[in-house]
Amino acid sequence: MSTKLSVNINKIAVLRNSRGGDEPDVVRAARVCLDAGAHGITVHPRPDARHIRADDVLALAELTREYAVEFNLEGNPFAPPRAGYPGFAHLCALARPAQATLVPDSDGQLTSDHGFDFARDHHALPPRIAELKALGCRVSLFVDAGDPLVEQAAVVGADRIELYTGPFAAAHAAGDADAGRATAMLALCADSARRAQAVGLGVNAGHDLSQANLGDFLRGVPEVLEVSIGHALIGEALYAGLEATVRTYLAIIAAASRS
Repeated sequence: MSTKLSVNINKIAVLRNSRGGDEPDVVRAARVCLDAGAHGITVHPRPDARHIRADDVLALAELTREYAVEFNLEGNPFAPPRAGYPGFAHLCALARPAQATLVPDSDGQLTSDHGFDFARDHHALPPRIAELKALGCRVSLFVDAGDPLVEQAAVVGADRIELYTGPFAAAHAAGDADAGRATAMLALCADSARRAQAVGLGVNAGHDLSQANLGDFLRGVPEVLEVSIGHALIGEALYAGLEATVRTYLAIIAAASRS
């Protein structure tokens, strides 16, 4: 099994919005990633439209249909609609992404930094998940590595989980100074993946994965179906170019698969 790479292009939209206008063009950037071999595109439109907007979502949906690749739309299913943001389920109804990844982030949150609380959300999630699955979306839930209730993702109706890899990435970046924690976090990710797979869930992963840590992650965690990578990849592309950076990630994934 080879892990698929979905490139998150939110940061392209951040740069565009910082100046106004249409440059850099998020659709053109996504096309470069797909021409380089990426298996899909991910975006996380937020209610404040601080990067990806609703019109971007529709344009990217068209592009991914053109390329016959997966479109992964992330968002909080409980965030209410407002001007410029029609709500996550409505966006999915318009764009029909292959995958809807549900994330419990608040409006003002800088980035997604924790998974769902299944003890709190186990009653609220099933109807939202059922609504998305009725649209033909595969549903993935953002979860913390080591969550003792990870199996609840299957109970509430999800198809997959996405492991939040931020703590692993932070420990990995510390190198020898935090090698023990990196090993422990990788073990937590692997254990959560196995427990999820044991109840029929697929496993995705994302957040702060990079060229420096992706190989170690994939060698340590079994049968990861997809990694969603944006912040590090776009940052690295400033130096090496977007096409070359995507190809480097694909080579890392291939090497990890062989090992």
